[in-house]
Amino acid sequence: MQLTDLLSADRVTVHRNSATTPSDFTKAHAITLLSQLLASGTKLPADAIERVLTEREQLQSTGIGEGVAIPHGALTQIETQCAALLIVPDGVEFQAIDGEKVTLLFAVVGPKRATGEHLKTLARVSRLLRNKAFRDRLALAPDARTAYDLIATEEGGDKR
Repeated sequence: MQLTDLLSADRVTVHRNSATTPSDFTKAHAITLLSQLLASGTKLPADAIERVLTEREQLQSTGIGEGVAIPHGALTQIETQCAALLIVPDGVEFQAIDGEKVTLLFAVVGPKRATGEHLKTLARVSRLLRNKAFRDRLALAPDARTAYDLIATEEGGDKR
């Protein structure tokens, strides 16, 4: 399985701060936006997904360092895993383990009964984002389609 099997271009978004509100984008906003993206792929209510992601963040930040966060959670009502990617070129404070802002937020939700599959997916995301040159290219993607295509290419296949 590839990450592009769980992710679609319509569940990727690039958030740019505007000149009028450069620093209003927060961790809570990021979780809300990711929940909305995941809801479109799971057909579950965004607030249910947001609750699960927020509860997980309260245990410990999913900001793994080097500009990356992997918010994740499990729900009983979901049949398969689903992913979403939020790119914040200017970064968002996320209480990451290295104290740095996060620019790439790759969220994953899956069924509660599929813990092993969920852990494999998180490991796959981590491996993909381990490469600094790739992270830099992804963070500079001008739009969602470009970001999705970068992931597809990095994984070794073009999933248009």
